Amino acid sequence: MSTTEARPVGAPATAPATPPRSLTTRRRRPALIGLSVALIAAGGLAGAFTVLTSGEKTQVLAVARDVPYGQTVTANDLVVVSVGLDPALKPVKATEKNEIVGQRATTELKTGSLVTEGSVTDEPLIGANEQLVGLRLKPGQLPASKLSPGAKVLVVSTPGHDAATDTSKQKDTGLPPTLSATVVNVGKADSSGSLTLDVAVASTDGPTLAARAASGDIAVVVEPQKAAD
Repeated sequence: MSTTEARPVGAPATAPATPPRSLTTRRRRPALIGLSVALIAAGGLAGAFTVLTSGEKTQVLAVARDVPYGQTVTANDLVVVSVGLDPALKPVKATEKNEIVGQRATTELKTGSLVTEGSVTDEPLIGANEQLVGLRLKPGQLPASKLSPGAKVLVVSTPGHDAATDTSKQKDTGLPPTLSATVVNVGKADSSGSLTLDVAVASTDGPTLAARAASGDIAVVVEPQKAAD
């Protein structure tokens, strides 16, 4: 005869007891949470540092108003601006403003452009082996397009010029005599449209060009710009 007592109908089954969690496990969780928070904070600081350094500004010199080629730069021609650092750019720092004032523009400086070391020079724009010649030109003797200082041109003798030294060259080549020159300054046109163009030529060509200019039988041709290598 069995001594096992029958369980009353509807009585709940007794669940096996859950073993208590280890105290070590309970202590690990706060430590892991603290480590995660520290890593997140460190990452945020690194990101903030990157943003701040990438937005670092430096005060440099920019052009406040157009400065023609060859013109002396004044303090009013310059303005201080803040720009981000870029290895490709080499602008002049604002602290060097006094050194830039008084130098000549080596190219036409446009408003808003940054001033670089190559933008100005303290050297004469007319070389030691060059001479400056003024040409009085009427409409039709030069292109209608605006000439800028620094432009390379050819001064061509027109058929009205009959110097003996030029006729022999014209017979040999079939072309009118020409002289290479560089535009130094462009004067303002008068009411008739005539203006004076200052050009630099080799010292050996100065007297010849002056004689041709006096006769008025010349024309100016703009040479194409050479592609940079």
